[in-house]
Amino acid sequence: MRSLQLGREFFREVVEPLMERHCPEEARLAACGRFGYGSECLGMDDDVSRDHHWGPRVDILLPHAVYQERGERMLVTLRERLPPSFRGFALEAGHVGAPGLALESFESFLTRTIGITRAPRNTIEWLEIPEEDLVHVTNGEVWRDATGTFSQLRADLAYYPDIVWKRRIAHWCRYCAGMGLYALKRAVLRDNPFYATTAFARTLKLSMELAFLLNRRYFPYDKWLHDFFLKLPTLADRMEPLLQEALWPQATWEQRLELLAGVADVLDERMVEMGLIPPHPRFRASPTSGYRLLEHAYAVILQELPPEVVRHVPLWDQKYLEEFHAGYVIQLPIAEWDGLLGLEPVDEG
Repeated sequence: MRSLQLGREFFREVVEPLMERHCPEEARLAACGRFGYGSECLGMDDDVSRDHHWGPRVDILLPHAVYQERGERMLVTLRERLPPSFRGFALEAGHVGAPGLALESFESFLTRTIGITRAPRNTIEWLEIPEEDLVHVTNGEVWRDATGTFSQLRADLAYYPDIVWKRRIAHWCRYCAGMGLYALKRAVLRDNPFYATTAFARTLKLSMELAFLLNRRYFPYDKWLHDFFLKLPTLADRMEPLLQEALWPQATWEQRLELLAGVADVLDERMVEMGLIPPHPRFRASPTSGYRLLEHAYAVILQELPPEVVRHVPLWDQKYLEEFHAGYVIQLPIAEWDGLLGLEPVDEG
């Protein structure tokens, strides 16, 4: 059983009736579902996922003022009436709230995911949100939202405005070529297998992420990047054979460079097809710098953008997640944190 299904049944059969009976006013203002962090919110959880933060749980969001005034009372009221388990699974103790109930304010949830408490109002605010964290707001399922507030926000965040989209494409072109293929070529020339390995992996990741951008779909955090990449309507069918061949253990670094150059050609051709960049002559790779084709697109796209957007680098590190996570970890006893990590003391006796 996947956690989304388990949570949905737990909500319908247990939590929702309790809310309507004991917290009807709050229930009319709440958004309930399963969304946010974790493989289960993407529908990707499996048996391996069950060693921490897995099980029946409902995410409940309330307006800030209501949460401040009545949230704790609501949590206590519901928690003391919940069963210890559901369908044979112990209730999940998540990052916030209590086992089975992740109760918090809209504002708190949004601050720890996208860094602002509403939809972005301009291109700079959009560029300040890491893409993986937009997924944490739009993923999963919403089972109840009487006011429609959260559902509207999810709709507002459905995808980037065009200018933001193009700025992010430009950035990924720059890094995929400049920090990817260029770096890999330099590492191979200098016989540096350590740097070659990191540059190779970075090129794979950035190439797939760029394919998501060209499909106008948010990419998930990298654990599930390839799984969702394979579902893309375009590009995956043309890129996947090259990526898989590059991953063969017996492939040489020179073969990998050639294959990843082929991936760059596919991405470039798609940008021409989409009208993002005009047709251009074929380019020859540099014997020392490698095939920096995608940086041609980087420069072309930047020339179409407003100056304030050109000079604003998209935030692509999960800053808000890490800020929240540090606050979560610091309040746990070390032994409890070690338990979540699956670290068991070794008996030296």
